[in-house]
Amino acid sequence: MTDAVGSIDMPDAQDEAPDSKKSRKGGKRGKKGPLKRLALFYRQIVAELRKVVWPSRNQLSTYTTVVIIFVVIMIGLVTLIDYGFSHAAKYVFG
Repeated sequence: MTDAVGSIDMPDAQDEAPDSKKSRKGGKRGKKGPLKRLALFYRQIVAELRKVVWPSRNQLSTYTTVVIIFVVIMIGLVTLIDYGFSHAAKYVFG
């Protein structure tokens, strides 16, 4: 049998560079210290949070109300099913 296309078990000989004696170790990140990498990480977090479209107060209250109503309905549904199963078990097992 032949391997599937894109198998990662055995790399092909042509995929490897013949004179790749030098191995890159981390690229640019390998040259920075741990505190600089941590600071960069937090700067990237802040930059990503600035891109977020935050909901307005009206939208937030609407979403919160919908979630609370959904949770109450699900609690009621699970309670009814549990109540039914408990009565069915009492009926079957005495």
